[in-house]
Amino acid sequence: MAFVTRRSHYFGRPKVKMNIPNLITLARLAAVPVIIWLILDNDMKIAFWVFFVAAISDAVDGFIAKHFNAETVFGTYLDPIADKALLVGVYLTLGNEGYLHTWLVILVVFRDLVIVGGAVLFHTVTQELTMRPLRISKINTLFQLLLAIGVLWIQAYGIDDGLGLEVMGYIVAATTLWSGTSYVITWSHRATIISGVPRDQVSDQRADHPEDKA
Repeated sequence: MAFVTRRSHYFGRPKVKMNIPNLITLARLAAVPVIIWLILDNDMKIAFWVFFVAAISDAVDGFIAKHFNAETVFGTYLDPIADKALLVGVYLTLGNEGYLHTWLVILVVFRDLVIVGGAVLFHTVTQELTMRPLRISKINTLFQLLLAIGVLWIQAYGIDDGLGLEVMGYIVAATTLWSGTSYVITWSHRATIISGVPRDQVSDQRADHPEDKA
């Protein structure tokens, strides 16, 4: 399913492999400013459907990549970037418009800042970085998407959900804390182990596992 994997004749370096899952992920990333603009413009029905399609695309690109042998290193980095841009952008906008509690928005954004900052620090200390999301992180992303979908649905169609969104908000808060803490513990443990391994052994491990190279 890859469109291009050939080496450039001009620069002597391989081009980024672009395939269908990566194009879907790029489309999700491009949808972020559109959704933000629609919410700010109070066009909630269109915002709901664009966000809904973007959320579904997160599962679609992963399914295609996994089941059609279309996973790429570029995609492993691009996918979480698109997810974080989508969720952080929408959560900040919904919080700004008063549709989400401020404390929840701060928690979600701070967790992502911790993860991004931790990734940069981990790479600085260990000189390596692999993008492998934890299971709790996937669960957290799912609940964050469901909460945003629920909020947009209610604002678009005026449906009273009772306490449904309130409960969902606390689930998002709990999984966000759990996910962020898990990343800090996991990366701290891995950095401690790797920093105690001689550099030549780390290089040998990378050679044995070329799929982990960034």
